Amino acid sequence: MKFTNTKVQMMQNVHLAPETDEDDLYSGYNDYNPIYDIEELENDAAFQQAVRTSHGRRPPITAKISSTAVTRPIATGYGSKTSLASSIGRPMTGAIQDGVTRPMTAVRAAGFTKAALRGSAFDPLSQSRGPASPLEAKKKDSPEEKIKQLEKEVNELVEESCIANSCGDLKLALEKAKDAGRKERVLVRQREQVTTPENINLDLTYSVLFNLASQYSVNEMYAEALNTYQVIVKNKMFSNAGILKMNMGNIYLKQRNYSKAIKFYRMALDQVPSVNKQMRIKIMQNIGVTFIQADREKMKKAFQKLITVPLEIDEDKYISPSDDPHTNLVTEAIKNDHLRQMERERKAMAEKYIMTSAKLIAPVIETSFAAGYDWCVEVVKASQYVELANDLEINKAVTYLRQKDYNQAVEILKVLEKKDSRVKSAAATNLSALYYMGKDFAQASSYADIAVNSDRYNPAALTNKGNTVFANGDYEKAAEFYKEALRNDSSCTEALYNIGLTYEKLNRLDEALDCFLKLHAILRNSAEVLYQIANIYELMENPSQAIEWLMQVVSVIPTDPQVLSKLGELYDREGDKSQAFQYYYESYRYFPCNIEVIEWLGAYYIDTQFWEKAIQYFERASLIQPTQVKWQLMVASCFRRSGNYQKALDTYKDTHRKFPENVECLRFLVRLCTDLGLKDAQEYARKLKRLEKMKEIREQRIKSGRDGSGGSRGKREGSASGDASYVDPLGPQIERPKTAAKKRIDEDDFADEELGDDLLPE
Repeated sequence: MKFTNTKVQMMQNVHLAPETDEDDLYSGYNDYNPIYDIEELENDAAFQQAVRTSHGRRPPITAKISSTAVTRPIATGYGSKTSLASSIGRPMTGAIQDGVTRPMTAVRAAGFTKAALRGSAFDPLSQSRGPASPLEAKKKDSPEEKIKQLEKEVNELVEESCIANSCGDLKLALEKAKDAGRKERVLVRQREQVTTPENINLDLTYSVLFNLASQYSVNEMYAEALNTYQVIVKNKMFSNAGILKMNMGNIYLKQRNYSKAIKFYRMALDQVPSVNKQMRIKIMQNIGVTFIQADREKMKKAFQKLITVPLEIDEDKYISPSDDPHTNLVTEAIKNDHLRQMERERKAMAEKYIMTSAKLIAPVIETSFAAGYDWCVEVVKASQYVELANDLEINKAVTYLRQKDYNQAVEILKVLEKKDSRVKSAAATNLSALYYMGKDFAQASSYADIAVNSDRYNPAALTNKGNTVFANGDYEKAAEFYKEALRNDSSCTEALYNIGLTYEKLNRLDEALDCFLKLHAILRNSAEVLYQIANIYELMENPSQAIEWLMQVVSVIPTDPQVLSKLGELYDREGDKSQAFQYYYESYRYFPCNIEVIEWLGAYYIDTQFWEKAIQYFERASLIQPTQVKWQLMVASCFRRSGNYQKALDTYKDTHRKFPENVECLRFLVRLCTDLGLKDAQEYARKLKRLEKMKEIREQRIKSGRDGSGGSRGKREGSASGDASYVDPLGPQIERPKTAAKKRIDEDDFADEELGDDLLPE
């Protein structure tokens, strides 16, 4: 019944097309609509009125009803209203034909409803309906929400722990890490109850455990850190967790458990793939550092075992306990017997081994040599060799001296100076040497006196005292101190060397030679000793022996320019110019600033008439001594001799601008300008005449006794003649007599020369 009623209602909404009579196909063909008759438009008053007004220019009125099928009826000439058919004869959609409405083709389009046909507003998004109803709130007590909230809290605790660690609050960082660990375990239990174990957040668990282990490590809770790392490493669900074994190795290294540290480093190295080269290099570097640390510990343990070796020497038996003459006689008899001598040798050997071991290990067992010496001193003080602690302190000061840290050395030595006589003597000796090197001879002499008074048999103290006396020029007294040092210790090479220098100063050459020959027998390859022997043979006017010993010096140090120049000088005296040139040239090659060597080489090339080669040496000499006019004059002379007159003229002019009062330069300018036919010859001649008159007046003043003004004037001209002193900064630091090259070029060579001659050295 229900189905029947529904069907009836549906049929009521169906409109059938009206039945019409069949018309003729050609009916209406001759019908004519008067609206298209344009011939009667001129007589149509309504049309003419519309043309004359704005009514005809208005746009057509469109339909307000939203339907594409409704048309406006058009009045025909017969007064009836009919609808226009479409251009193809198809009735228009929704048009009314013969009183029957045709059904709509599209009943409902997208975004359009029936209300639109009744003039409703366009609202495709249905915004006029108002806001949507709120979503249904989730329950806060649901297991999923609790799990998400716990995850958020765990992440926040891990972040707070890391921030506290970066701020230096290690305790707070550890507390936060522990809280994160506790909440993470609660989170895991809840997840296991709600979901399967596969859905557990492994990344969160890894980050919590790793952060907790790191905080344990920085708080020096190494056992807890190792346990936490073990939990991560043994869990097979964590990928690449084996690399954390390197962190475990670091903890074992801090605990000085080097064997386990190396073990875990190697296990971590096996976990790192070969493509990660940087990480593998760092792990291998840690392994190397661990081996070094292990060696340091071994060295410390060996040193501690060394100082605990018993000597089995009873010192008390050599002290007389009573006034019994018989006991005292026995004690005196055994004080120097063979057993006592053997005990002394054993003790001396033990002390030597301990001192040598401390010197070797102190610079490497700690981060610095000072810390290493401090550790050795503390260990020695707690042993039976307490007296060696002060010797180690002195060695520490000497090490500071070798590193040129004089302030630290002086500070340590001044503290040791206040102790017993033996240590006081050693400290004062080193202080004396320090002040002597600083050329503070008064302080050096004072501390040398303290050292000698504390220990008269100290050869180093006597040698330092002799040095201070030698510096004051009292060579005889200095020789006495050196002799006393040699009597106390015949192997004191410093005293033997210094007494040889003292005999040389006293012109006792045979005794000086004897001292240096004895020293040469001890120090076979000492360049200083060889040079002093050669020097003494030169002073004894035995150049062949001097050359022989200097050749031995060259075999030891072949690049010493001073020794090479000395060999050149000796060969020059012997008349061997080729050998002299060879050694002078080698000396110039290693040290091209020795003015005497440069002068000799320039003069050699002038003698051999190689003017162009001589120019480069004189130009270098002019750079070294720019206030010496003779070098510029020699350069100009070489240009003139080589035929380059224009270059010679330019050089003379430049020299005249630098030294306008030099008479010799003006003379050559006058001569050269005259030979070349230049007009400047007259001007230079007038300047020359004026300077010669001034020179005559100056000579007259000198003769009349006005030495002051003449001397000052001579100083002003001294810049054009004198030689600058020169100290060789290279070569061995030994005392050498000053030497001068035989070939010298002075201003007198120019003053006594005729104008027509060449500027050549004598």
